[in-house]
Amino acid sequence: MTALNFPLVALGTALTVTVFAFGVRRLMGLPLSALRTLLAGLIAFFVASPIIAAIGGPAVAKGRGVLPGLWFVILGVVIALLVGMIFLVISEALVPSGSLPGPLYVLRGLRRQVGRTRRYSQISRILVRRGLLPYLRGGRRSELATTEGRARLARSLRLALEDGGVTFVKLGQVLSTRRDLVPPEFIAELSRLQDDAPQVPWPQVANVLRTELGSGDVFVTFDREPIAAASIAQVHAATLSSGDRVVVKVCRPDVRGVVDRDLDIIVRLAVRLQRGTNWGRAVGAVELSHGFADALREELDLRIEARNMIAVAAAAAKRSASVRVPVPHLPLCGEKVLVMEFLDGRPLASAAMPADARAALARGLLDALLCQVLLDGTFHADPHPGNVLLLTDGTLGLLDFGSVGRIDAGLRGALQRLLLALDRGDPAALADALLDVVERPEELDELRLERALGRFAARHVAAGITPDVRMFTDLFRIIADHGLAVPPEIAAVFRSLATMEGTLTQLAPGFDIVTEARRFAAEQLAGQFSRDALRQTVTDELASLLPMLRRLPRRIDRIAGALETGRLSHNVRFLADASDRRYVTGLLHQVLLAFLAAAAGVIAVMMIGLHGGPNVTPAVTLYAFFGYCLLVVAAILAVRVLVLVFRPDSS
Repeated sequence: MTALNFPLVALGTALTVTVFAFGVRRLMGLPLSALRTLLAGLIAFFVASPIIAAIGGPAVAKGRGVLPGLWFVILGVVIALLVGMIFLVISEALVPSGSLPGPLYVLRGLRRQVGRTRRYSQISRILVRRGLLPYLRGGRRSELATTEGRARLARSLRLALEDGGVTFVKLGQVLSTRRDLVPPEFIAELSRLQDDAPQVPWPQVANVLRTELGSGDVFVTFDREPIAAASIAQVHAATLSSGDRVVVKVCRPDVRGVVDRDLDIIVRLAVRLQRGTNWGRAVGAVELSHGFADALREELDLRIEARNMIAVAAAAAKRSASVRVPVPHLPLCGEKVLVMEFLDGRPLASAAMPADARAALARGLLDALLCQVLLDGTFHADPHPGNVLLLTDGTLGLLDFGSVGRIDAGLRGALQRLLLALDRGDPAALADALLDVVERPEELDELRLERALGRFAARHVAAGITPDVRMFTDLFRIIADHGLAVPPEIAAVFRSLATMEGTLTQLAPGFDIVTEARRFAAEQLAGQFSRDALRQTVTDELASLLPMLRRLPRRIDRIAGALETGRLSHNVRFLADASDRRYVTGLLHQVLLAFLAAAAGVIAVMMIGLHGGPNVTPAVTLYAFFGYCLLVVAAILAVRVLVLVFRPDSS
């Protein structure tokens, strides 16, 4: 082969393989990956010549008879395509499409695996240092049977989470609110988690500001020393060119990579828990991990926090709330920089004020949060003391809206009914409202649940009994005992209320949060059932029903007329939905292909067995040749049915 002929041969081979691959894909009639299709084309190309030589015999090998040789070549090519199709069916059965990643994904996965391995090593050293490794291996279970043992383990877990960094601190803070999942000793210890972090050097902060805001002179002054430094971002004071004092929140430059890697580890751990433990399956560990990951990723985008601030402030303005929310400067807000109004005040922990003023502020703060949860549907999910300021005018200000919860109108109504049922001590209404709030299992003994809630109401909200925060622990125990699952939205509500409890205790020691919540329910929620509120509700419902009521007499007259004349009929359209039609069409398609394959195979065998007739070659008659062709057609149809069986989603 000369140097000139080699490129021509290579080009011809490539074109032939491409034609074979295209033919295999068309005969399969399904979308296939390029790599599998190319492999099938190569296999068909390499087996075509041996097959043609084997079935054609001397007629093809020695060139005897142009027409018979041509037909045997065509039949051999089709059989080669059939071999390629069989390869695709076998590969689909052994390795379904989508089960193996592509080359680029593999390279990216290897890079992520290297980073994940380093992080696993860091976490392992933390676990060893805090003495947690034996617990993960199933040892020391006897220590968990005592209160002291659980307390020691809870403290070690808190210290390990603090050593793990931002993601694990946030995870511990979320777990500290799940009284339905976590024992009391762990709740008490994890509630002490703080996310204080070292300061980011000024050059890195300046680089983020230049990237997000450009090189324009946005600020007249900018304090390089941060007001506060948290695990996700840190806050600086500044002055705009307009003279307005603002606060600038700047994300840490490397926080997203660390969080993404840690979230990947947490999700993988949740998958193992859900697969390998009854506890993980019962609580829905994977769903919880995904909800936590989504919430934490939202905190990394400061544009979301700006929108959260606007939503909460707009809802609070409608009822002239006593708690202020800073206003963001939207043109200056980006993914990593948030510029917002400066609230002049001091941290709640260092505020000095008389006891009566503290009680009034605590009552206003609780009312503001309950209004956000029960009336507005958008609420601050992390109101710890560091996020509450005592302003110079005597009011309170809320900060850090990166963690905001949202509940829809249906859940808000269920929570309202739950509070009213608690206030009345009605176990039946309490059970109905609770089942509207939580996710019920497939099998539930509602009578047993109602009796448990009746005992709960008699123990905590009966006449003469002062309820305390232990009632929430008992309620969570009832939820867990009956296999009820708290949805993430409601878990965020309980997390916010639990955090608010600590804030109110620090603001006004001795503040009775349960009694004040009952007062709020009596004032705000019971007011919805007053005469004026009911009149307005009836008016709104009638306004929505009025168009239908206007058409109702005419429709009744038509029905009565059709009934009188015997023309009343009922028309039911089967398969009216397009998806149902597609499913039935695909099913009939598979049945028809299977029938045609079987019929063609039977006819092919009968024709191959016939004797006599003209000879195409000395060894093959015309009837046998037609039988071979039909046998190939039957095999192709059968392969198409098989590939649909192995890929049921393809229909």
